[in-house]
Amino acid sequence: MGRYRIKQLQYKNAKKLGVEIKPSTLKGKKIDVFKKGKKIASIGAIGYGDFATFKQTKGDEFANKRRTAYKKRHQKYRNIKGTNSYYADKILW
Repeated sequence: MGRYRIKQLQYKNAKKLGVEIKPSTLKGKKIDVFKKGKKIASIGAIGYGDFATFKQTKGDEFANKRRTAYKKRHQKYRNIKGTNSYYADKILW
């Protein structure tokens, strides 16, 4: 399996947060998140979908259902600013 291809929507989401994203160098992860050139998180497990991928491959309705399910499943941690969960939520979902 090759490296994960970052989608335009994810670049846009990262820009809103003031961070830069690149394909992850960590095995099993999709994206590395950088702030001022320093790596601050690795997000997204390879093998699992994300909003932009679902939207591209299965359409808006399916992607929106998966987004809702993800946000409900991860509600406890996704709003703790600066955590991997926070960046995964804001960039991937």
